[in-house]
Amino acid sequence: MKRTLSYFLIFVIFSIGIQNSHATPKIIPKAPDISAKAYILMDYNSGKIIAKKNADMPVAPASITKVMTAFVVFSELEEGNIQLNDLVTISKKAWKTPGSRMFINVNSKVSAEDLIQGMIIQSGNDASVALAEHIAGSEDTFAALMNQHAQELGMKNTNFMNSTGLPDPAHKTTARDLAILARALIKRFPQYYKWYSTKEFTYNKIKQSNRNKLLWWDKSVDGMKTGHTEEAGYCLLSSAKRNNMRLISVVLGTRSTDARAQETQKLLNFGFRFYESHIIYPAVKTLKKIRIYKGSKQQLAVGVASDIAVIIARGQYKNLKPTMNINTPIEAPVNKGSKLGSVEIRLNGKLLSRSPLIALETIPLGSLWQQAKDSALMMME
Repeated sequence: MKRTLSYFLIFVIFSIGIQNSHATPKIIPKAPDISAKAYILMDYNSGKIIAKKNADMPVAPASITKVMTAFVVFSELEEGNIQLNDLVTISKKAWKTPGSRMFINVNSKVSAEDLIQGMIIQSGNDASVALAEHIAGSEDTFAALMNQHAQELGMKNTNFMNSTGLPDPAHKTTARDLAILARALIKRFPQYYKWYSTKEFTYNKIKQSNRNKLLWWDKSVDGMKTGHTEEAGYCLLSSAKRNNMRLISVVLGTRSTDARAQETQKLLNFGFRFYESHIIYPAVKTLKKIRIYKGSKQQLAVGVASDIAVIIARGQYKNLKPTMNINTPIEAPVNKGSKLGSVEIRLNGKLLSRSPLIALETIPLGSLWQQAKDSALMMME
């Protein structure tokens, strides 16, 4: 016998006004006109897109490429393959790399931590190549590693040819793919993301400022990366957090350093003014305990594998309606991660989100006595 039971989660945050959720949805104006070849505005919590233009058009990313270079470096640090205090010998190739520079000297030894800051804050192409060679032996091999990570992240329209973003006809990505990358980096490496808000860095007695002007203009902006080549134009990938809401903005192909900051500011202000973002159900937290039959325990903890978040019109939070649909009865054995139903979020009757409801623990079969007793109970129900 299989029947579906609906349970409304009872949280204090939903207790006011949820039973009378018939308010008219708020009106949201269209996004402002943005003077750029391509752009996107993403809600960090849910990954949903708020505004976009040419979001999947392949373009040259210039130095925003270094966000993926950093992602690979951070992955290597996480896996223990390199350490922040590693001393990296600077090759002639790294030293000679044109464009923005950290001003490291050939054959000198520089700590990986200094190189990372030189790459992120000063946008040093020399630092990027040095890190690539330290990790993969050559920049070509490192670029292959970058593309493997891009595929794993779901960056479907990206191909990297180098670690710097210097021009190459085959070196392309998209606004959407860059937003996906930024979200993944912030989520996975918060301990290193802090470097993106650093306003200046001094190496070899040369002080250089972060090129992201929004770090000075808007205190809610805490990263990420600028870029510029003749082909790419002036580009800016930014992230900002106001209260508990974080937005990721990608603006590609503007006319100047001021323009990329101004157009980004327009997008961020639009998103924060007209939308609100909420994590409704946190990942791997017990949302409910349900009856399980024939098991070594009678109660099974259930939840969701990843955060369930929504982006909605500002002022509509009270009208959210969360529902758990559980396939019953549940019989042992049940393995951790087994799908037991679904979790739905609706706003004024419209489905916003549906995710699997999973077991948060493994419960094996109980004793023969427990199995027999529960079989009898199930027959009576």
